[in-house]
Amino acid sequence: MTQASVNGVPPGAPLDKDKRNWLVATCAVGGAGVAAVAVPFVSTFQPSERAKAAGAAVEVDISAVKPGEKIVVEWRGKPVWIVKRTPEQIASLPKVDALLADPKSERNPGELTPEYARNEARSIKPETLVVVGICSHLGCSPSDKFTPGAQPSLPDDWAGGFLCPCHGSTFDMAGRVYKNKPAPDNLEVPPHMYLSDTRLLIGEDKKA
Repeated sequence: MTQASVNGVPPGAPLDKDKRNWLVATCAVGGAGVAAVAVPFVSTFQPSERAKAAGAAVEVDISAVKPGEKIVVEWRGKPVWIVKRTPEQIASLPKVDALLADPKSERNPGELTPEYARNEARSIKPETLVVVGICSHLGCSPSDKFTPGAQPSLPDDWAGGFLCPCHGSTFDMAGRVYKNKPAPDNLEVPPHMYLSDTRLLIGEDKKA
């Protein structure tokens, strides 16, 4: 009997080291998050580990992301969040401007906010937020706090956003940091562009 191929790899064929490392890393992430709310980690269209380390752009299919959901991809070793905001979340953005430290994304714009994202939603399309999920204080990863209203460690008039559990910094649904928090800056918006209505390219914002 002929042994069947595994995942399209013929028996005896050498295993691609980069592919193996990516699968191991993905499994480790999935196992660590069993007790938490599941957040999809997109592997579709990912480049090799070597290419990612060199800063290669990452192509992502966002067709399955529903309003109110977030997916995570890796770019340059960083977690990049892609959030499909609901109409209510978009409408909440201007209502919290007075509470934010940098509502117009004027601080370090060359490093944190590309020109096409220097708007209320900090995005190319209002419904889709693309930010690096690393707090600007000490590099922790904030937690999703999308549900509005009073909650532990959050104000009674919370409009939805992100909470860094390490030192209490809070960010709105556009990744903008609230006033009087340890984090000095908004979350970084990485270079990105749309290849189509449902495909994003993270890491590049100009066609070659």
